[in-house]
Amino acid sequence: MSKLKGLCFLRETLKAFDREVNAFVDYMFGPRDARVRGWFLLDSYLPTFFLTGAYLLCIWLGNKFMKNRPPFSLRPHLIMYNLGITLLSFYMLIELILATWEGGYNLQCQNLHSAGEADIRVAKVLWWYYFSKVIEFMDTIFFVLRKKSSQITFLHVYHHATMFNIWWCVLNWIPCGQSFFGPTLNSFIHVLMYSYYGLSVIPSMRKYLWWKKYLTQAQLIQFLLTIVHTLSAAVKPCGFPFGCLMFQSSYMATLVILFINFYIKTYRKAPSRTAVKEPPVTTEIKNGFHKDYFAAANGLQNNKKAQ
Repeated sequence: MSKLKGLCFLRETLKAFDREVNAFVDYMFGPRDARVRGWFLLDSYLPTFFLTGAYLLCIWLGNKFMKNRPPFSLRPHLIMYNLGITLLSFYMLIELILATWEGGYNLQCQNLHSAGEADIRVAKVLWWYYFSKVIEFMDTIFFVLRKKSSQITFLHVYHHATMFNIWWCVLNWIPCGQSFFGPTLNSFIHVLMYSYYGLSVIPSMRKYLWWKKYLTQAQLIQFLLTIVHTLSAAVKPCGFPFGCLMFQSSYMATLVILFINFYIKTYRKAPSRTAVKEPPVTTEIKNGFHKDYFAAANGLQNNKKAQ
């Protein structure tokens, strides 16, 4: 009986905490978009918050667990994972193109309510985009299990953890309109990138993967286009919330600072004569932003001997 009372008390406490948290975010950001009410994971912020906490905890505990253990291979798991992300990204890319075309979206600036049913269709795709951010936590988990701790940088973790939370906000307040652009570009990049990652797991395929450097260039172009698109809606507004545009620009600025810091350390400093010669890790940009790993794909680095 005492255990039952304890569970009831815990449940009521959690419900009260949930109400307080959601009241706070509603106070901060205003009324939510009624069109996404009841969608999975969106009504309460706590699931997104706890999943992010679990992600950070897994990194910390995982590194401790793997400290004195050999790395896992995980080749079949990586193939299936990368194939799954590739197919999901392809679906999002096609569906966003069709939905925005059907709704007559304005490329320069698109508001939240003028496209009718097309806006709902865009919002449904962007929910999958939000959900894909929690799936992509596995990028880091694979690093942990394969003992690629050098790839688990502050920039890497910061990017993964914040994107999942930011897109919870996007889906609740700005689930369509101008929000479509970054995910459309990024879905295209992800089709190329995760297909490359999946193929790189197969040793016999590595000699055919000559197009890695072009992926880096495509991601840099994606990054620049996202900045331009965000600022264009601020310069010539169309009713899309100005504060959201400013927040996105500010968030991107933090990533730019981290990127410049990484770029200087990686490319501008002369290598030490005593340093072991290794292929430099180039930069990856995802979700409209960048991450500081590219050569290492889900914990796999191209091995010259395998080629």
